[in-house]
Amino acid sequence: MGFFSVVKKFFGASGAQGKEAGAPEGDIAAGTIGNDESLLLRLREAEPRLSVWLGIILQGVETAGEALSQRLIFLLRALDVPQEEASAFTRDFADWLGRMEYSRVDEFRSELQYRLALALGLEDEEDERDRLFLKISEGLARTREGFARRLNTLFAGHGELDARFWEHLEELFITADMGYETSLELVERLKDRARQEKVLQADGVRDLLLAEMEEIFSAPRSIAAVNLPEVVLLTGVNGAGKTTTIAKLAHRARMQGKKVMIAAADTFRAAAIEQMGVWAARVGALFYTRPAGSDPAAVAYEAMERALREGVDILLVDTAGRLQTKVNLMEELTKIRQVLSKKHQGAPHRVVLVIDATNGQNALSQVKLFKEAAGVDELILTKLDGTAKGGVAVAVVMQHRLPITFVGLGEKLEDLRPFSGADYARALLGEPAEKK
Repeated sequence: MGFFSVVKKFFGASGAQGKEAGAPEGDIAAGTIGNDESLLLRLREAEPRLSVWLGIILQGVETAGEALSQRLIFLLRALDVPQEEASAFTRDFADWLGRMEYSRVDEFRSELQYRLALALGLEDEEDERDRLFLKISEGLARTREGFARRLNTLFAGHGELDARFWEHLEELFITADMGYETSLELVERLKDRARQEKVLQADGVRDLLLAEMEEIFSAPRSIAAVNLPEVVLLTGVNGAGKTTTIAKLAHRARMQGKKVMIAAADTFRAAAIEQMGVWAARVGALFYTRPAGSDPAAVAYEAMERALREGVDILLVDTAGRLQTKVNLMEELTKIRQVLSKKHQGAPHRVVLVIDATNGQNALSQVKLFKEAAGVDELILTKLDGTAKGGVAVAVVMQHRLPITFVGLGEKLEDLRPFSGADYARALLGEPAEKK
């Protein structure tokens, strides 16, 4: 049973209702911080939000140590997490704090809330949704500074919709790095929406654009169930942030109670192997590789054997990203796919392409090449926090009809977040979170 398999009795209940829903005080308090009925009562009477509960638990705790561990166990037990899992979560977090050399609560509080949200299956809870929107909004700040301002000027400076308005809107999309073809198609789709919804004024196009972007980013449903271990093949050019993205994916899976293995099949770069090994140790994942220069397909095959033998839940396979040798890259990726499927039916279950948002239109050509080489299923967009080219996400999805599943919003482990098309569109256009 993983960390995520908990009964969240307190959500949707507070005050007297929450008191009835909770476990007995003595059971919760046993072995933690004593029979602290007042702390338990405060948790029950508080607004049912993870950040609020965490604030109560951390009150008076300024540094890592035994007091922090006891408080965390107290919170997890109050949420009906079994004692063994609560202790394991706390030990794992304490080990991570030691490796990172963090001591003050203000250094790691955000990471702690993120880990709790994953462990308790609360990533879609309102608190985390608000934090995600804020993260995406901050990440798109550089793009939005120019784009949203010019949009507002355009909407305010025109009355009735005319050819001149649509031409200016198309130019604006191009400057946001959506590209010519995408900008032209998007304007045509907006024209159709305006006719269908009888929108005649420029200021009405904002809501049409928001609705259109949300539709563009809406991902089709897919079958999530796989025969374990789930095998995920990670591709992308060198420098796109693939190594740290793999580490963040492994971290997410670990916090969800999964047994994770990373296979470093980019054997052409000794530094990449070493870096991946460091990340695997840091996030608590199993690690497999061979010496630099080894056959990447052999690494993938042997890692698959070990993953099956050791009961791994998810195997993340890193691959090389040398676009300058396209033919060799395609052959290598094809061979890796073949050996994985030969050893484990259905593998790889997903092929993920990691693209750097700062590359702008160059990202489009990367998607095209890797689709040909590896049959990409989904995209992860990295370095969103440092780009003025956030509009490229619209172009990539419209041109290649591939879903973006995660976005990278910084260097911390918590900075890889599920992609929300609605949040992305609102953040790009400068819309407030409460409009969800």
